[in-house]
This record gives sequence, structure tokens and C-alpha cells, in this order.
Amino acid sequence: MPAAKPPARRVTLRDVAARLGVSPATVSNAYNRPDQLSPELRKRVLSAARDLGYRGPDPLARSLRRGRTGVIGVVYDAPLAYAFADPAAALFLGSVTQAIQQAGLNLLLLASPDGAQPVHTASVDGFIVYCAAEGHELLRAVLERGLPTVLVDQTPQPQAAQVGIDDAGGAAAAARCLRELGHRQIGVLCLELAPDRHTGPVTPRREAAIAYRTTAERLRGYREGAAGAALHLFETGQNTPEEGEAAALDLLRQHPEITALLCMSDVLAHGALRAAQRLGLRVPHDLSLIGFDDLPSSAALNLSTVWQPTADKGRYVGEAVLALLSGETPPDVSLPTRLVVRGTTAESRERSAGG
Repeated sequence: MPAAKPPARRVTLRDVAARLGVSPATVSNAYNRPDQLSPELRKRVLSAARDLGYRGPDPLARSLRRGRTGVIGVVYDAPLAYAFADPAAALFLGSVTQAIQQAGLNLLLLASPDGAQPVHTASVDGFIVYCAAEGHELLRAVLERGLPTVLVDQTPQPQAAQVGIDDAGGAAAAARCLRELGHRQIGVLCLELAPDRHTGPVTPRREAAIAYRTTAERLRGYREGAAGAALHLFETGQNTPEEGEAAALDLLRQHPEITALLCMSDVLAHGALRAAQRLGLRVPHDLSLIGFDDLPSSAALNLSTVWQPTADKGRYVGEAVLALLSGETPPDVSLPTRLVVRGTTAESRERSAGG
């Protein structure tokens, strides 16, 4: 049996310099500081590199020398598809990217629904925690790394910057609107209460153990604004229109007395609109409906909703990242929300009938 051939030696920057009779610094400048060379010399360097099979400087080694990777990890405990399927997430991430690209930084999506291993091994300069259950190992792993960290819509931590919105205030305004329109039986389509992706009616025990701050704050606001009305809570396992439709169908069939729905996202509300149509319920004559987020598509659907400044939130997060990397301590930020009333809300059936 013939002996195995030894692996081919990797062509280095010094090999290219030797071929051309120039210094290694000249070859390095051709890749990293092209303005330092004449166009003709740079062309010669790159041509020789191609001939020899040189692939350019090792980015990992270069980042280690600089002490920076140029990458910020975006952490959330949901499947990777969420970042592309949820319009609010896409708008947020796009805004973050615009804010940090001026500093030559890039984003690395670290979707970790099943554990914290990606956080332990990620080669990044800092973290943005976009969605993580309180007390989850994912959040602990981020904080243990000790890197510059910005928490988004999370419980504040002393070692991290914080950017969030007034979830409770916006939710209270939505519930108060329905109560003032005479609605006394109100359904609530909730975002996830815990990482187990449960779907179904919310029991008092499960509500008492809510793990997501956004869900907890919006539910707190609903209860405050709907004081005196009965709330029927239904949890969705995923923030998708399909989940919203299925949950609304189940809830409205179980509780036909419901005359209005509060949805913790516009995505769920879009699904609830389809459910109402399937059940033959006219919106808003038979069923009023309010979402949360005010996605660009919601205006076209004439959806009443709670507006949140998603793009501004992304910009503030990006600016906080840059400040932390510069050794500064950015202030915590809480952005306002407001109710936007459109065509999916009206007086309850009882009030309209003079009851």
C-alpha cells in the first residue's frame, strides 16, 4: 500500500513576497491598505498570489492580532427562521445593521432554542440579546462571557445596557379602548409564556410563571386597562399568522361570548382576522380586534394596533453597542408606544343594540 502523501503546505504571504522580490509588508498592503501601493504594483501582487494559490490573509489570525472580530452576536432562543419570518424582527435587525455598519461591524445570528453552546463558542466582540427567557441558560451564558452586551426588551442587568419599549402602557391603552367601547368579554392571544412552545388556554399557574418579559408586561397592561372586563387568555406556541388563526378559532369556539380580541402582535392579529372570516364574524361589527407592533402591512389591513418604534429601537441598540465598544456607558432607553385606532374596533354588540 503506497504511503499517503503529506498534505500540501499552505502558501503564505512570504511566498508571494519572495516570488516578486518585495517585502511581506508590501504584499500585506495589497490586501489591507491598497492606497499605499500604486495600481500597477498591487495588480502584480494579486496576480502572483493567484498564480501561487495564495488566498489572502487569514481573517481569524488578523482578528486575533487586532483583538477584535468585527462581529456582534444577536442572541435569541427561537428557531433561526424567526429572524426572517417575523416582519418586526427583520425591521429591527435591519435598523441595527444600519447603525453599526459605519464602524465596519457585522451581525451574527445566534438562534439557540435548545441550549447555550453557540454563545459559549461564538467569536464575537459583543452581544445583543433580542429575546431570551428570564433565568434561561442562554441569558446566563451571555452575561458570563463578560463582553459588551445590550439587552432588548429584557429585565435590566447591572452589567449590560438596556433598550426597551413601554409594553405595559401600550397594552393598557388597547384594553382601555375596548372597555370604553363596551366590551366586557375580551379574548387575548398571547405570545409565548415560556420556551416550551405550549399552545392552549392559559392557566393561573402558567401565568404566574411567565418567563418572557414582553409577554408579562403586555399582559399586565391588558389587565390594568380592561379592569371590570373578563379576559380569556390563550397562548400561542409561535408568532405566526397560522398560529394566530388557529388560536383565535379555538378561543372563539370555546367562548362565543367574546366580542373583542387583544393580540400581542400584529402577526397574530393578521391570523385572527382570517379566523373571524372563517367563522362568519364581521370585523368590527361582531368582533373588534387590536394588534401590537403596527407593522407596515397593518395599515393596509385597516388594523387597529399599538405602534412601537421598531426602527428607532434598532438604531438605539446599534448606538449602544458602539458606545460600549468605545468604553462608554450608554444610558438605558425606554421608548414610548401609542394606540393607533383604525377600522377593526367598534362598540360591542350589546351597546350597539342598546343593551
